[in-house]
Amino acid sequence: MQNQSSRAHIIAEAGVNHNGSFDNAIKLVDIAKASDADSVKFQIINPYGLYLPGDYEYGHYDIKDVIANRFSTVLSDDDYRKIKSHCDAIGIAFSASIFDEKGLDLLSSMNPPYIKIASCDLPNIQLLRQVAQRGIKMILSTGMSTLQEIEKSLNALAKVNFDDIVLLHCVSIYPCPLESTNIAFIETLHNEFGKDVGFSDHTRTAEAAVAAYTMGVRWFEKHFTYDNELPGFDHKHAQNEEEFTYYIKCLRDIEKSIGTQKTKLTDAEKYTAERARRSLYAAKDLKAGAVITEDDILCVRPSAEMNANQIDELIGRRLTKDKSQYSAFSLNDIGSD
Repeated sequence: MQNQSSRAHIIAEAGVNHNGSFDNAIKLVDIAKASDADSVKFQIINPYGLYLPGDYEYGHYDIKDVIANRFSTVLSDDDYRKIKSHCDAIGIAFSASIFDEKGLDLLSSMNPPYIKIASCDLPNIQLLRQVAQRGIKMILSTGMSTLQEIEKSLNALAKVNFDDIVLLHCVSIYPCPLESTNIAFIETLHNEFGKDVGFSDHTRTAEAAVAAYTMGVRWFEKHFTYDNELPGFDHKHAQNEEEFTYYIKCLRDIEKSIGTQKTKLTDAEKYTAERARRSLYAAKDLKAGAVITEDDILCVRPSAEMNANQIDELIGRRLTKDKSQYSAFSLNDIGSD
């Protein structure tokens, strides 16, 4: 289990859910801030830095439609700089997933807290090296990857002396059914590679994230939108504003429940103990000089001077003073023999 502080970093994954509109991008930033996310992340996609030009088979998609959709969601470099300025103004960190060196250059110029590498690019050693050269924390998703592929990419980064990496456990199914999240694999990733492991959560609910948090995960990425009915690749499986706000609330609440106290007892719990804990009382009137037996002792509420676990310190000892029925026992009532 990872050993980290209680505070999670929650990445609000806006992606390209602005659908090419600067105003919608600002709307997504504002939702992320209002929901108490730590950072908002976009996807800076230059279509021909990601896709081969031309006409070819592309699963059940028409590649021409895919590329046309990608072009429709492109924002200008100036738009991204303005979005970053808005993030600075309202107090939320700005970053992005990048898919080529052009996007990397733009993002790096804005001093992001991290650079996100999508699951599709975990094996893209050329891009990973380019990111490493910038010296900025890398958030690396592991969806669709084998342990051998992850190891090969991490070894390539180690060769260029870069290790500021958070691995994100990720299942590349959209949306991901709860039973497919495989949260236990987080421990495998941590044990295999010794890195902080986060969770890129493609479910529509919070249960998997809460489970991940209890395993030490402190980096979370969650897709969100302002309208699930909009066209595009991500809107339908992303959380809407209400769901996303509740998701973050669940994680913030569990942060509070984990606690950071070094001692077990709080003042509030001590107050409860005063009435709930049993103590030791005289079961009857007892005379000085009497040897105390178990029958002479009542173990009842409320709490008094001698705790219930001190009963053996009384049995067989001689009273040094009279004790009236129902009076609390004290170590001062017994001799030193």
